[in-house]
Amino acid sequence: MADAEPGTAAAVPAPRTPRATELRRLLEIVALCGLVVAQPLLDVVGRSPDFFLFHGAGTTEILLLVAFYVVVPPLVCWLPGALTGLAGPRVRRAAHLVTVGLLLVALAVQVGKHLLPIRGLPLLAAALLAGAAVTWAYQRWGGLGQLLRLAAIGPAVFVVLFVFTSPASAVVLGSERTSAGPGTATGDGEHPPVVVLILDELPLLSLLGPDGRIDAERYPHFAELAAGSTWYRNATAVSGWTPYALPAMLSGRYPEREVAPHYSQHPDNLFSALGGTYQIRAQESITELCAPSRCEAEPTTAALPVLFRETAALLGQILSPVESHDDPTASFREPTRRDAGLADAAPAGVDAPTDPRFRFDALDDNQPARFTTFLDGLATPDQGPTLHFLHLLMPHAPWSYLPSGVRYEAPEDFPNEGAGWVELARQRHLAQLGYTDGLIGQTLAALRSSGRYDDALLVVTADHGVSFTLGEQGRGMGAVRAAPAEVLWVPTFVKEPGQQTGRVDDRNWEHVDLLPTIAAHAGIDLPFEVDGRCGSCPPRERADKQFRDVPGEPVTVPGPATFTALTTGQAGPPLPAPLVPELVGRPVAELSVTDDGVRATVSNADSYTDVDPASGSLPALAYGELPDQVTTGAPLAVAVNGRIATVVPALAPDAEGRRFAALITDESLWRAGDNRVEIFEVVGDGTELLRRTD
Repeated sequence: MADAEPGTAAAVPAPRTPRATELRRLLEIVALCGLVVAQPLLDVVGRSPDFFLFHGAGTTEILLLVAFYVVVPPLVCWLPGALTGLAGPRVRRAAHLVTVGLLLVALAVQVGKHLLPIRGLPLLAAALLAGAAVTWAYQRWGGLGQLLRLAAIGPAVFVVLFVFTSPASAVVLGSERTSAGPGTATGDGEHPPVVVLILDELPLLSLLGPDGRIDAERYPHFAELAAGSTWYRNATAVSGWTPYALPAMLSGRYPEREVAPHYSQHPDNLFSALGGTYQIRAQESITELCAPSRCEAEPTTAALPVLFRETAALLGQILSPVESHDDPTASFREPTRRDAGLADAAPAGVDAPTDPRFRFDALDDNQPARFTTFLDGLATPDQGPTLHFLHLLMPHAPWSYLPSGVRYEAPEDFPNEGAGWVELARQRHLAQLGYTDGLIGQTLAALRSSGRYDDALLVVTADHGVSFTLGEQGRGMGAVRAAPAEVLWVPTFVKEPGQQTGRVDDRNWEHVDLLPTIAAHAGIDLPFEVDGRCGSCPPRERADKQFRDVPGEPVTVPGPATFTALTTGQAGPPLPAPLVPELVGRPVAELSVTDDGVRATVSNADSYTDVDPASGSLPALAYGELPDQVTTGAPLAVAVNGRIATVVPALAPDAEGRRFAALITDESLWRAGDNRVEIFEVVGDGTELLRRTD
């Protein structure tokens, strides 16, 4: 008598053809793959329409991606088992049981991450036990197999929910909704050039010195901008998440619904209002607020391969038993000119900065591609009133630029939280802000060289800030409560047409004021109601701030006390004092060096063996592990080619066991070819070093 099918041990199976048996097995695998792969992946990306917008994915690419993850994983899991049928029915049944068991373990990992506090090997062990138990039950009782086969409808349900009800549905199905139409021109019909540059994740605090003014030494071009514009110093973001914050800025309305940052959901905005009078040259990043009737779609290249690469990495996070944030937007990085294939042509109409820090011929290749297109537009003569718009993901994480524009690499899982690590994150943020300052300089130079500067309305601001306060790093509500000055207050500069001198306006500006301010200076009457008020209108009477971490759920943040602390240098975490600063720059040969034979590990040591400074890239971040003998907080001197580059503290280990990291900003220490990076523990009075690397 033939062996019973798994799941039917308690009953005599009805006669069944091999084809029907194989179909049942396939349906069971379809159901499990739907729960393990399709549902969690579509849930995450469905809540992140900005993921598709950033990568320039259209309806076809998105649907192909969805079809792949619904169809291919079940086939990959089923086909090898089906081939084992050539070895006989017993082998085939065993192969199917193993496949079901492995999928159940993967499902148990995901369930465990939601229900249990354990991670890593303990979670994997628990998932193996749970998977084995359910697999035994599946083999023993037929009801579980029947339930799985019924659940094979699940992937189709997940696709329908993704396409029609998720926030990403606007991107998949987006069509233009009727807007209030373009605004009406006012006055004498003069409409200045409008240039809007929106930066991302930039706290005003990062630009300020101890006196509450812009640090002109570190950020000369922001200081130059402030010297010729109106600085709305009390300007705040209305949300900490760009898909809510930017539509609020460009529509003049507080975020009230959790919808995609898409023209189909926000038909009344800056582009629709100015579109009847102005030509529009818009470079968006993670929004698509300019409708096709106003803006040509940006050309995209290889969107589908990039989507597959990013979603595969995301799926790895979902399936992993270790902690992960399952955030498909965490790796957003502006593609460089080199990435976009624009490296052979310099931006039109403007040269690279002459600051000696910009010392490599190839640095223009590192310039963000979107910024290159923006500068090209400023260099091209306008045919009538024109809006030049750019949303640039700078100095937004991931941080990979030194102030000169030189790039460096860092692991994707590098920590941004925890004592010592958050201070390093802030240091890397400030270095990238230094490079962003250079981009501001290029923008001002381009406007002047094109003859637009005097007449233009120029707006430079950021959508939100970010907290570097220990224990509350980021921009969620915990960070808002602990560090409102870092998350809400953002730099906002408006150079009015004809404005020659700078001034400071401390009115209670909220970012819903941006659109009405632009419209007023552009000579446009808005055809729809807004929550904001223009910069030349009477200021709002209330002094508190409105913030919406969740649309439709306003949170009141005290304004005057935080603003006073911000402008008097009392807000935000102070930059840590340099460790043993007298060592920096000194040759190691001048110092006393001892050796106890205990060694650290430099994780990226291979990156120092073939350095090409002319490429515009340097291995400027050194990191690795320390022996237990080195106590947390001990000062570590990092030397490059025999000279001390920086001194950093030993840290508590991160999830990968790393205990030190150093950003090396002095580019003059590097040479072409092989470089030597050494780690020393500073002992005694600061003039003695204990060798920790060979």
